[in-house]
Amino acid sequence: MLILLGYLLGSVPTGILVGRACGVDVRKVGSGNIGTANVMRAAGKGAAALTMLGDMLKGIVPVVGARALGEGPWVLAAVALAAVVGHCWPVFLRFKGGKGVATGAGTSIALVPAVGLGMFALWWVVALASRYTSLAAIVVTVVSPFAFWLTGQPLPYVLYTLVGGAAVLWRHRENARALLRGTERKFGGRSGGGG
Repeated sequence: MLILLGYLLGSVPTGILVGRACGVDVRKVGSGNIGTANVMRAAGKGAAALTMLGDMLKGIVPVVGARALGEGPWVLAAVALAAVVGHCWPVFLRFKGGKGVATGAGTSIALVPAVGLGMFALWWVVALASRYTSLAAIVVTVVSPFAFWLTGQPLPYVLYTLVGGAAVLWRHRENARALLRGTERKFGGRSGGGG
């Protein structure tokens, strides 16, 4: 039940809801993605901040809830993965969702706050330095398993970062190709960002 709830909560399309509140369908702007970067293109920084917060909470809430009920590392990792899968392949949008970055960040923060916040800070450093949110996502996705492993986290958490990270990387495959071609969108400008 907790895993199912994690998936359903992850499936809530925060970007679409925020966009509608601002009078725009984010799926018809820029990349058409429902994530933070495209919401910024469609509705501005305030809407983007709300979207990021909402997507992170979709990862934080189910994991914290499962921990409060006394569940162990394997269940917590499964709930975290379910939330990310829900965001990437949401039942409410015919399984066409976002790229899992903010929700993944939320789950990591909920699992191990120090490591999760460190990875979130790394995302910001790379994103601000390069102006490519997709590059930041790819870097953090690759680094996270090592960060969890080297800091001695439970095996289920390390496996979660590998499997969840693989899902995030898969969702960024077109962004990776665009980065290699030099055609990827930058965030903050009219052409936007990678999400």
